[in-house]
Amino acid sequence: MTNGTTSAAIQKLHFYQKGTFTVGNRLVSEADRSVQASIDRSNALTCGHRACQGCGEALGARYALDAALRAAGGNLIAVNATGCLEVFTTPYPETSWQIPWIHSLFGNAAAVATGVAAAMRVKGRPEIRVVAQGGDGGTTDIGFGCLSGMFERNDDVLYICYDNEAYMNTGVQRSSATPPAARTATTPAVGPQPGNVFGTGKSVPKIAVAHGIPFVATATVADLHDLERKVVKAMGIHGARYLHIHVPCPLGWGSASQDTIRLAQLAVECGMFPVFEAEHGVVTGRRKIRRRVPVEDYLKPQRRFAHLFTTEEGRKCISQLQAMADRNIAEYRLFDWEGDVE
Repeated sequence: MTNGTTSAAIQKLHFYQKGTFTVGNRLVSEADRSVQASIDRSNALTCGHRACQGCGEALGARYALDAALRAAGGNLIAVNATGCLEVFTTPYPETSWQIPWIHSLFGNAAAVATGVAAAMRVKGRPEIRVVAQGGDGGTTDIGFGCLSGMFERNDDVLYICYDNEAYMNTGVQRSSATPPAARTATTPAVGPQPGNVFGTGKSVPKIAVAHGIPFVATATVADLHDLERKVVKAMGIHGARYLHIHVPCPLGWGSASQDTIRLAQLAVECGMFPVFEAEHGVVTGRRKIRRRVPVEDYLKPQRRFAHLFTTEEGRKCISQLQAMADRNIAEYRLFDWEGDVE
């Protein structure tokens, strides 16, 4: 376009695809579009990173940080714990981040983010917001003490955990977010109780709720609008906030790269991953299950659970996992009507 071109000569682009959350959603009203559907979305995490095909964490980080960056008016600093997200986005000397980004140690992302937020406050820059992020290893295990301290002090940080349910970057070892019976490098599918042991692990979203902080939520890459809404809501609040995003990992889970979103959806629909939000220690909302499915439908596409389908003992484990899902559904009131699963 030259300087002599008039505005009347500019042709507006039209998008005819409707079946996605990205380009196609530009056909609907602006109020109903996702951040990813915007022509001027920020792309906080841009192309060129080295994540595996179908990486749920790469999707979750882009969706969450783009929404946070827009909500903060571009005034955002991210602190990133060591882990998959740090490794595949910043292979020295390259980076795929287009925002101010700090690499912390494995266990102190929450503490570093607290320091950054304090520095901005002292400098008289309250408009600059801070996000800390890490995987389940750096959050539920190694960084748990710093995270709890951040909650207890009510520091003005949004902490985002990308939960792929194991230490994927270092060889798929078990974390405290690994589900029971799952095969990992440290919980092999051998012996009388193959896979991860039942009765271990912890729920950091529940622990965050118990701290009584201003906002806690779980989300999934299978529901982009819900994820973005929760990020925007969190960015509108000052104080400690926690967002736990479920991000399937094709490499660690032994699933097909094209099944990431389907698995994330099945985890919600079977009850294994309850989606809810809480404010000041009280659950205020939940994502209802629309089409309840058996846990078996979620387990079958994942090789980390393949051993459960070959023995009678494995079948008993599936029944135990179904019982866990049923308890989640009852606890969070995720299903409104009576009847068996499909």
